[in-house]
Amino acid sequence: MRYFLFSLFTFTLLMSCVDKKEKAEKFLPDASGAINNVSVVTENEYWVGRVGEVIRQVLAQPIYGLPQDEPMFTISQIPPSVFSGFVTKNRTVLKVETNKPAGITFTENVYAKPQKVIVVSGKTKEEIIAVVKENEAKIIETFRNSELDERQRQMAKSPHKFNTIKEKLGLTLKFSSIYEQAKQEDNFFWFRKDITTGHSHIMLYELPFDALTRNDSTVSQIIKIRDSIGQAYFKGRLDGTVKANGETVSSFMVTESAYTPFFGETIVDNKPALVTKGLWELTNDFMGGPFINYMIEDKVNKRWVVVEGFIFAPSVEKRNYMLELESVIKSVKIE
Repeated sequence: MRYFLFSLFTFTLLMSCVDKKEKAEKFLPDASGAINNVSVVTENEYWVGRVGEVIRQVLAQPIYGLPQDEPMFTISQIPPSVFSGFVTKNRTVLKVETNKPAGITFTENVYAKPQKVIVVSGKTKEEIIAVVKENEAKIIETFRNSELDERQRQMAKSPHKFNTIKEKLGLTLKFSSIYEQAKQEDNFFWFRKDITTGHSHIMLYELPFDALTRNDSTVSQIIKIRDSIGQAYFKGRLDGTVKANGETVSSFMVTESAYTPFFGETIVDNKPALVTKGLWELTNDFMGGPFINYMIEDKVNKRWVVVEGFIFAPSVEKRNYMLELESVIKSVKIE
């Protein structure tokens, strides 16, 4: 009986704490801020010194896979004395707390919702620097996942209605209704939307399970597959035109050979996935840009589900466009 009463008391206490937390979050203001913008709360003397330099090396490092260097995050430094009111509502916040034991905490919905707040502390500058360096990967992952979630949330306000995706491929993919269907042939889908100075694209298709083998040549296999898809479906403006000498021009999308693609592995919808990032170009033309390709291993259905995003956006930054495409890819749900 005593054990039962103790368990009941503990359960009631826990539920009370959860209820209080939910009520507190319910009255939090909506988070704000531009995509990929992190507020760093630290004293000016720390920001202009070694602490600020290390934070910038982590958060503003160049993104691999873009034709020009662009920082992973845009940083806004805010002194603690003015960190109040509206400025606390940014979705992603990194706070530096001095004269405290060295450590790092990851919290959410502290000042607004949805929000990620990371607090780095230390008694000395050296301790703070060490904590930032030791947790670099987790800091980036936390903020990046937050931005991917936010982009998905924004696009969910106006979802597409291409139900044939589920009918043909047995999966769902979330992107906004602003995308138009450029082509649909059997189990191949291509969607596009106009952006500031160009266009953004999503391609979706499936491959037999034996179309790709995991070995030392996996990257080469993926490049060969995507180039064959580019040749079949993504033609250049000059494709089919005839030169003065009577030669017919062949122009289609291929992977740029002068740029080594990034290759890695991740999890999408609880399934292994191969990630390739690099640059594409058109043969016999001057168009090109970045791409991100996910090949999802669907063992249940004995196939690979391929989702690729790529953009053509000359003269403008491409970071946020590519984040949107990655957020679309990571929304895949396979039945």
